[in-house]
Amino acid sequence: MTKTKKPEFRPNDFVVYPAHGVGKILSIEEQVIAGMSLELFVISFEKDKMTLRVPTNRATEIGMRSLSSPDVVLKALETLKGKAKVKRAMWSRRAQEYEQKINSGDLMAIAEVVRDLHRADDQREQSYSERQLYEAALERLTREVAAVSGVDEAGAQKKVDEVLLGRAA
Repeated sequence: MTKTKKPEFRPNDFVVYPAHGVGKILSIEEQVIAGMSLELFVISFEKDKMTLRVPTNRATEIGMRSLSSPDVVLKALETLKGKAKVKRAMWSRRAQEYEQKINSGDLMAIAEVVRDLHRADDQREQSYSERQLYEAALERLTREVAAVSGVDEAGAQKKVDEVLLGRAA
């Protein structure tokens, strides 16, 4: 079976973990858990001051992936220029969809959330929960743009802001 093939993640690689965004593999360690030897990726999420241990054989199944290619990052930034698509569903349902997109770890889906929830200064106020989701999506997007482009987060933030501010209202 090719499905259990181990992904080629190595220490010092940046990876994207769906529920937490961009992290860096510190090491690969062996641990004995319940009498079984397990190989684990030790991933650090510096921004959240958090370390995660992920079984190497489950990493892909969980949705862990390498950073997006520069092409995908460009596509995601292009997505931001689009017109916000807001469904007429109740906010609770939309909020749930936005959260699923953010936690999917899919950069394009995250960019869609940023696009849909972005407010220009002259637009109506955002509710607290809209703002929370927007900021979560923006942070995920910015961190990955930073890691892929090799710039710091502030530089990536500037890049994303320029695209958002330059888009058609």
